[in-house]
Amino acid sequence: MKKTAILVVDMVYDFTNENGLVYYPQNKEVLPKIRQAVDICRQYGALVVYLQHCYRKGKPDKNLASMRPNCIEGSGGEEIDPSLEVLPQDYVIKKRRYSAFFGTDLDLVLREHDIRRVIVVGTKTNCCIRATVTDAYNLDYEVHVVRDCVATNDPVVNEVHLTDIHKYLGHVLPLEELEALLAREEADETV
Repeated sequence: MKKTAILVVDMVYDFTNENGLVYYPQNKEVLPKIRQAVDICRQYGALVVYLQHCYRKGKPDKNLASMRPNCIEGSGGEEIDPSLEVLPQDYVIKKRRYSAFFGTDLDLVLREHDIRRVIVVGTKTNCCIRATVTDAYNLDYEVHVVRDCVATNDPVVNEVHLTDIHKYLGHVLPLEELEALLAREEADETV
């Protein structure tokens, strides 16, 4: 079986909680499905990696100059949503840019685990999901985005980016097909 990792992108308090600084309801809606996707991936031995958007407190950051402050270190806004269970064997990788690969050790962690396929879930489809998928594709990972497990604040924008991802960068599949994807490959290996 191809070594697989699920990347849970930016499901942090400021994005997922009604009191968060950049909350929108779509993130809350996908949380139960993301939990389900993580559970399915765990059943098949996938590596779980949580990406944590986090800006340094009191330090300059170009991104913060043009947007509402959010996910500031130590504010609680950068904390992984408590409905997602982070286990000791999971990774939590902080990031300050849209792509989970840029300026982080994500690629190194994946390669150390001989990961060949990434399943991508989280927020924001048009920014962090798209940038992460693009970099994963460019680094030669097989990319799968779970349609029911990504969100942005505009359904049309969400669909446009999912269409482009499926056409140019990887695969977009519904949650109901995730287990079949992982099981099919496991079965192929035992034959």
